[in-house]
Amino acid sequence: MEMDKGLKRAAESGNIDALYALIRDDGNVFKHIDEMEFIDTPLHIAAVSGKNALAMEMMNLKPSFARELNQDWFSPIHLALLNQQTEMVIDFLSVDKDLIRFKGKVGFTVLHQAALDENYVHLLPRFLNICPHCIFDLTVERRTALHVAAENNKFKAFKAMLE
Repeated sequence: MEMDKGLKRAAESGNIDALYALIRDDGNVFKHIDEMEFIDTPLHIAAVSGKNALAMEMMNLKPSFARELNQDWFSPIHLALLNQQTEMVIDFLSVDKDLIRFKGKVGFTVLHQAALDENYVHLLPRFLNICPHCIFDLTVERRTALHVAAENNKFKAFKAMLE
């Protein structure tokens, strides 16, 4: 089972009016998405597509979608980071700071992901400022973001987290 094509189109294009038209036509448009355990929600699609306004509208309408994993075990905030949508990541955290601790594939949080990519070193202090305790979050292999940075020779990330 997959998402309604109109809903998918609205999310990909960032068309908030089309989203509301679909909701008016079918008040249960999100219901079958909720019934699926692992699925790309409109919020996942908006995160990948860089449609920040629609993503924030979805966070308002259906905040539970922010804590859904797709078939690749990524949440919308993970996908936003992986697709260089840093403004969206910050916006997600402004709505729900606990998303920083949400675990995706192999238990990675966005802090773990950012520690692996030197392009996101500037986000690490911000993440730790939002949630200092996220530095202790462990992957399924019992690794913190500091471990991940050290093991992958990401010195700048390691240093940024220690500071």
